[in-house]
Amino acid sequence: TPSFLSSSFPSSGAGPAAAMGMVRAASFLLLLALLAAADARRQKGGETACDKGWECSGSRFCCNETITDYFKAYQFEELFAKRNSSLAHATGFWDYQAFITAAALFEPRGFGTTGGREMSMKEVAAFLGHVGAKTSCGYSLADGGSLAWGLCYNHEMSPSQSYCDDSNELYRCAEGVEYYGRGTLPVYWNYNYGIMGKGIKQDLLNHPELLEQNATLAFEAAIWRWMTPMKRKQPSAHDAFVGNWKPTKKDTLSKRYPGFGATMNILYGDAICGKGSIDNMNGIISHYQHYLDLMGVGAQHSGDNLDCADQVPFNPSSKSPDS
Repeated sequence: TPSFLSSSFPSSGAGPAAAMGMVRAASFLLLLALLAAADARRQKGGETACDKGWECSGSRFCCNETITDYFKAYQFEELFAKRNSSLAHATGFWDYQAFITAAALFEPRGFGTTGGREMSMKEVAAFLGHVGAKTSCGYSLADGGSLAWGLCYNHEMSPSQSYCDDSNELYRCAEGVEYYGRGTLPVYWNYNYGIMGKGIKQDLLNHPELLEQNATLAFEAAIWRWMTPMKRKQPSAHDAFVGNWKPTKKDTLSKRYPGFGATMNILYGDAICGKGSIDNMNGIISHYQHYLDLMGVGAQHSGDNLDCADQVPFNPSSKSPDS
């Protein structure tokens, strides 16, 4: 700044031309210093932030390919081929645009934009593999096969209870509201609606029905869950899948390692994991691998630590996160 420059040089003993030359030299040195500092910040923080418009901006992750670069509407149709069948229960509700609109909120944080193209595609396949398995109405003899029926539902069809936990004082049940499963990664219980609503800035505690009325919000809630650790010092499903998470000694002793298996542990806990090779776990893996094939990555690139059959759950509980 002028004050900095004027205080750095003597006010007498040099002519105007010499003084101007010194000012220019100092300005040049200052510019070099600023450029060096900026470069150091870029090196320290990784890639510089990039702007890809509405889908991704203001983040180093946006310098990578975005989801619309490698995952198109026709591929979404292939993954969820039977979702608009006359036999489906949410015909006309789910679409590609709802997913992409929701995903764009998280791409600057690395969702589908971490690493190279293959890792990014694998993460989208992994996330949607969970979605497909949890919203499927397929069975072995169903038209198109059991894996073609993801996004068949947007809510639990015959709730067995209201899923209200009166003992939770932080997220008290709203009068007359039922907290049965809704959304793409179905949400159950008042406290889970409360936590998730706070995360996506929606009043899901009082209006859980939003997740079966708005497909974009349903995808947003599920991706928020994917990207967010539920407890301190525990990984998110995203971090466990893309390799950001470094297991502790306790984790390794509990047979918890980065990979798709850990995402099931994080999302479902002891409802799925630590029970051996059960059908529910294998069904989620099958959807993930099927989607990898359809997206052109190939099931052979599923990655290590694919299952959680022998993993100790992160958070053992009497009420599982999805039941």
